[in-house]
Amino acid sequence: MKMRDVSIIGVGQTKVAEHWDRSLRHLAGEAILAAMKDAHIEPAAVDALYVGNMLSGLLNGQEHLGALIADFVGLRGIEALKVEAACGSGAAALRLGYAMVAGGIHDLVVVCGVEKMTDTVNAETTTGLAMAADADYESIHGVTFVGINALLMRRYMYEYGVKHEDFAPFTVNAHRNAASNPYAMFRERVTVEQFSRARMIADPINLLDSSGIGDGAAAVVLCPSTMAGEYRREGVVRIRASAMATDAVAVHDRPDPLWLSAAEASAFKAYQQAGVGPRDIDLFELHDAFTIMSALSLEAAGFAERGKGVRLAQAGEIAREGRIPICTMGGLKARGHPVGATGVYQVVEVALQLRGEAGPNQIPNARLGMAQNIGGSGATVITHILEAQD
Repeated sequence: MKMRDVSIIGVGQTKVAEHWDRSLRHLAGEAILAAMKDAHIEPAAVDALYVGNMLSGLLNGQEHLGALIADFVGLRGIEALKVEAACGSGAAALRLGYAMVAGGIHDLVVVCGVEKMTDTVNAETTTGLAMAADADYESIHGVTFVGINALLMRRYMYEYGVKHEDFAPFTVNAHRNAASNPYAMFRERVTVEQFSRARMIADPINLLDSSGIGDGAAAVVLCPSTMAGEYRREGVVRIRASAMATDAVAVHDRPDPLWLSAAEASAFKAYQQAGVGPRDIDLFELHDAFTIMSALSLEAAGFAERGKGVRLAQAGEIAREGRIPICTMGGLKARGHPVGATGVYQVVEVALQLRGEAGPNQIPNARLGMAQNIGGSGATVITHILEAQD
């Protein structure tokens, strides 16, 4: 069966913040309605809704998000599902929506990522996030995700002769970009000195190595590319590739803990689908949950040689003016990381760049952008390549 090309015709997002006065369904509703308005579609036209979320059952006491949110936004009766893949839930929902449109099952699909994380005590959130690790062999020993990434960072520093302060450019770049993103959670710039003096969390990871959790939702509307002109004359973004790969959940079960095999496989499957390579990509929204993951992702996706991801950042190549701009709207580090929503935020931000609507953060002449969403410490990785559609 011939697959159809799929395009994004609408985007919507909420500010990432501590939304104490807003529920999960209200956040999702705001993003979805904004995306539908942007796509110029009415509720009656929508065939399906897919919701990426990781922790609603534990943190909000609410599962069954598909039907709940569909009803809330006026889509009662349509196909609607929650999709979970740890921190990669948002991109997993998008991949499902993409497949449904590409396969001809549906014509108009709404994809939303949403997470509500600040109404609970920190211990509950930490426990919830740890469920993305291996319960029998990692979590049972009290290892948190900060701890897992600290072990990876320490080993990286040892193997490649890198110092902790060498990771500072990742944080400085993210906060510089978030300063002009009205949807970002942390909009203050950060200096190298502030990075070096930040409070230690799990040696060598400090507070400014780590992304901040929050509440937020982002949404996109998908349709076949041949139909996109019926809804938008300009600002249509084509999904050139959608690819997914997995690895062992437990880091110690991987042959090489410093190589994100699933990120490599996912990225190069996407390159093959799109008929492009790393040098063709104009911007890369990578999963910078921790600065070490930025370095590992750049290497696995082919933008830097093994052990040279940090050097790429030090050379300024990840900045908006550099060879491969990353985290152009602040990334997880400064936009914030509402885990189940993050993958959709990344795609919304790439789409805005390709539409020429990224404001002060616009990458000049951006035509091809990539978003890579990671679940756990690299066990699930989903990559999408988007293209500006004339």
